Amino acid sequence: MSVDTKNKERVFIGPVSEFEKEGGVSAKVGDKQIAVFYFESRNEWYACDNACPHTGDMVLSRGYLGDTNGEPKVVCPLHKRNYSLTSGECLSGENYKVNLYPVVVENGSVYLEVDPSISGNRG
Repeated sequence: MSVDTKNKERVFIGPVSEFEKEGGVSAKVGDKQIAVFYFESRNEWYACDNACPHTGDMVLSRGYLGDTNGEPKVVCPLHKRNYSLTSGECLSGENYKVNLYPVVVENGSVYLEVDPSISGNRG
């Protein structure tokens, strides 16, 4: 997936060593909660809204990681809806979608690239 990173701000989330392997953590960026996932087995990082779009519960960072036909996904731990971590689309056949955020890993640190309006920095 190609994500436009123009006009984005890089926000430090934490050192790689503090992330659960094959799991997620919730990071607060401005007023927004973002779920950041580390698929160690795939050597891939993903981030999406922490809020389940079905009910708004802040639970996706505690969701189950997996894949559907090779596509990485997170499964809401409360409602069992599946969300693609490459498109944000609900894979359970419903019209829900989560916002995705680019993850950058450099020198042992994890960053998110977000719109300045999310981070609270308006330049």
